[in-house]
Amino acid sequence: MAFSTTRPSLKSRALRYLAAREHSRAELAAKLSRHVADDDAPDAVERVLDELAAKGFIDEARVAESVLHRRAGRLGGARVLHELRAKGLPDDVMAEAAEQLRATELARAREVWRRKFGQPPADAAERARQLRFLAARGFSGDVARRAVGGAAEDENT
Repeated sequence: MAFSTTRPSLKSRALRYLAAREHSRAELAAKLSRHVADDDAPDAVERVLDELAAKGFIDEARVAESVLHRRAGRLGGARVLHELRAKGLPDDVMAEAAEQLRATELARAREVWRRKFGQPPADAAERARQLRFLAARGFSGDVARRAVGGAAEDENT
């Protein structure tokens, strides 16, 4: 059985990447640029990306929504926004995502805290450990204090 030595086109590579998960235009450009051959036109990647965007295969808002859906339940706004920024999303999409995250930040922090700890800190050292945990997850100091402090209030009522 003979194997074909032809390489996949840039478009087929892009579609394969998009079939696995949502990708931003910047992510796809970076991945596809590694596969540009000498005989490809200089703007081959941009033309493929323009064609896919025109057909609706690349949608920055969908990328942000996908990341928010997958990551916001476990991470704070700072970490999620960092991931979105790394994907090269435009400012307007970033601003909308930041607003969505801000609206649910405290509730998400309390849920993450509850799953990890479930009971108020017994002493200052334990409180500091719980606060560090939430901070490492990307929650702001204020939100982390309110989440840990709110849990203690919930136990007392």
